[in-house]
Amino acid sequence: MSGIALGMIIFAYLLGSISSAILICRLAGLPDPRHHGSGNPGATNVLRIGGKLAAAGVLICDVLKGMLPVWLAYLLQIPYFYLGIIAIAACLGHIYPVFFHFKGGKGVATAFGSIAAIGWDLTGLVAGTWLLTVLLSGYSSLGAIVSALVAPFYVWWFKPEFTFPVAMLSCLVLIRHHDNIQRLWRGQESRIWQKLKKKRAKTDKEIIQEAKEQEKED
Repeated sequence: MSGIALGMIIFAYLLGSISSAILICRLAGLPDPRHHGSGNPGATNVLRIGGKLAAAGVLICDVLKGMLPVWLAYLLQIPYFYLGIIAIAACLGHIYPVFFHFKGGKGVATAFGSIAAIGWDLTGLVAGTWLLTVLLSGYSSLGAIVSALVAPFYVWWFKPEFTFPVAMLSCLVLIRHHDNIQRLWRGQESRIWQKLKKKRAKTDKEIIQEAKEQEKED
């Protein structure tokens, strides 16, 4: 492994460790997402406790955390295998952030950003797959799982040289969703619109209690 590749892996992990959910909530004067809602510092939980604008900011930042290091590594002509390692490092930073006691989100948006760095055609297919799955099923987690499963095949069709790195990234996403898979199998996963129909009048204690019985979807 070259020094440049190693440096990019470290950079990707440190960049991924910057929790945009926590920082944006602090700047906006919102509750700490680690202690409110589902307790997951990700865009979905920020949407729940802070609204669409804050959640959109978190989503964009999380995507950029995956996109920037992979894109820079590609410009530096780092071998494709290490591009996958860099992408995984960014996701691991999001999942286990060194700056926030190693407690982060699920890394779906960051993984998407890593794939987006490969090309916009692939990005559109992955995003379309997630959106179609969510619209048909109502499960955000199922959208992430299906997208992770088909992403390597999309890459193989458009840019086969990136198939192995993307497959590695998809495996990480699927591992992080093992609880979702079990809940989906048991019929215990809640749909997005079921959550959106819940009244905001509920106290934080009630929301946290309900969230413990559900999957943390980010």
